[in-house]
Amino acid sequence: MAAPALVALAHGSRDPRSAATIKALVDEVRAMRPDLRIEQAFLELAKPSFTTVVDRLVKAGHDEIVVVPLLLTEAYHAKVDVPSAIAEAQARHEGLGIRATRILGLETQFLEVLDVRMRESLRAGRVRELDALVLAAAGSSDPLANQAVARLARVWGSRHRLPVTAAFASSAPPATGEAVRAFRAQGKRHIAVASLFLAPGLLPDRAAELALEAGAVAVSEPLGAHPELARAILARYAVGAVELVPV
Repeated sequence: MAAPALVALAHGSRDPRSAATIKALVDEVRAMRPDLRIEQAFLELAKPSFTTVVDRLVKAGHDEIVVVPLLLTEAYHAKVDVPSAIAEAQARHEGLGIRATRILGLETQFLEVLDVRMRESLRAGRVRELDALVLAAAGSSDPLANQAVARLARVWGSRHRLPVTAAFASSAPPATGEAVRAFRAQGKRHIAVASLFLAPGLLPDRAAELALEAGAVAVSEPLGAHPELARAILARYAVGAVELVPV
């Protein structure tokens, strides 16, 4: 029996850097599991669409698909868009076994990736001293999603024994610039901002711009393609594949 296909489902962006980053991440996953059929797809704004990828897999003979949503928080896209896409695919292909796993989420091991990106940024800027951190995320109208970011920020700050605050690029305060200025008002002068985004795009660019204007000494790149994220995708897939087995 062939293993279920894996679809890594990202939100999508008009920024070509975003799709390129998702492709690089999916290539990391493929390198770890060359025995699996692994595809990338997007909910909107980029190609290939989820519909196109599902149709392609069904045409190729796959009757089981595990979808791993490449989303960091349980916000609107996770709660509404992904279930709607799964239901539509199920209705279009009778007999198809398709299941979405839980989202990629905010695992504490992703802090290792944050640290890698931060060290890269600090080296590039020749920054040798820090006295505060800001964790910048997309932001959501869902307060629980924002609270999850704030919790991760506290864990990250405790690891480095530095004050830290969460900031958001949209939908919720504070913005990154506001967070940096608040630390500067407390006398902090060496404030770095970590980009808790999966891939480049408008929101991370805006968050970085506001942070630097406010006086941040460094802003890291988004998480991007990293083996830690690839392993998390495969862990989600493994659970989803088991859940497809009839009982």
